[in-house]
Amino acid sequence: MVLSLPTLQSRHAPLASADAQRSLLRRLPVAREFEHALQASALHPLRPTQIDVFQINVGRICNQTCRHCHVDAGPDRTEIMTRDTMQLCLDALAQTDIPILDITGGAPELNPHFRWLVEQATALGRHVLDRCNLTILSSGPHRDLPEFFAEHRVEVVCSLPHYRALGTDRQRGDGVYKKSIAGLKRLNALGYGDGRSGLKLILVTNPVGAFLPAAQASLEAEWKAELLRLHGVRFDALYTITNMPISRYLEWLVETDNLQEYMSRLVSAFNPAAARGVMCRNTLSVGWDGSLYDCDFNQMLDMKLRPGAPQHIRDFDLPRLLARNIAVDRHCFGCTAGAGSSCAGATA
Repeated sequence: MVLSLPTLQSRHAPLASADAQRSLLRRLPVAREFEHALQASALHPLRPTQIDVFQINVGRICNQTCRHCHVDAGPDRTEIMTRDTMQLCLDALAQTDIPILDITGGAPELNPHFRWLVEQATALGRHVLDRCNLTILSSGPHRDLPEFFAEHRVEVVCSLPHYRALGTDRQRGDGVYKKSIAGLKRLNALGYGDGRSGLKLILVTNPVGAFLPAAQASLEAEWKAELLRLHGVRFDALYTITNMPISRYLEWLVETDNLQEYMSRLVSAFNPAAARGVMCRNTLSVGWDGSLYDCDFNQMLDMKLRPGAPQHIRDFDLPRLLARNIAVDRHCFGCTAGAGSSCAGATA
């Protein structure tokens, strides 16, 4: 069964506090600060290039409680975006030509207004991405989601720790792998991942442990071969994402005495080419309450946009957003290590 461990918040764990997480990272001895790494690469201050992706976190409720979750999502979370706030997001989108709406959570499909948001966004002519954990597709009223996705040409971006059961169930709970494969087969049956229908199926993987992802291209080839061989499953691309040292993954690093070594590994692996392509440069992140952030990770650490930029979606102003400096801290080394990491995978 899927993991049902209590979240940091429900346990009143010290690291449920974003301030506590940032403070812990700041106390670690590191070779250099992130701002200094940017300065050495002629990237300080970090600025947006454009906004191609409008990413909305529609709530932190989830049917899973994964050990690595940077959102601290779970069944016991109650934060959820209202339809009124969604409408403000749609109003903002309508003022622009931002092409992509990226919907995330938690399990975004658990928001009662999720389908309405997808319908309204596609009516605006925007390409919609749904960040799906796959097990939700076998859950009660959500069983028809694959057909809904296909009807609205939604790109489905699915998280899967490994192409084998052991790595997946270790991170997410017994039985998650079996349900995930079943979900992928249902999506395949509708044309997702066949390379012809235009229905895009993306897999996302995070390392199960305190190390950086392997090369994305080689992993993608391996995963495609193995999932086809083992289950007849096809998909379009694999995104590799570095585990960010925040929230439940940060707690795991502390408990396993891996934090200092992992943080040092991220700092030493800083890559200027990866830094140039980080997602905060072309993405705007909207929290469940409408607050604005540079990225999903900053959102989870409650690092709002710098003063001078709009702070809430009701005050959306594209020129001011494009003129802002991006807020950074030590966790940002997670996005710039090695080949880089973003919601769309490697950045270099």
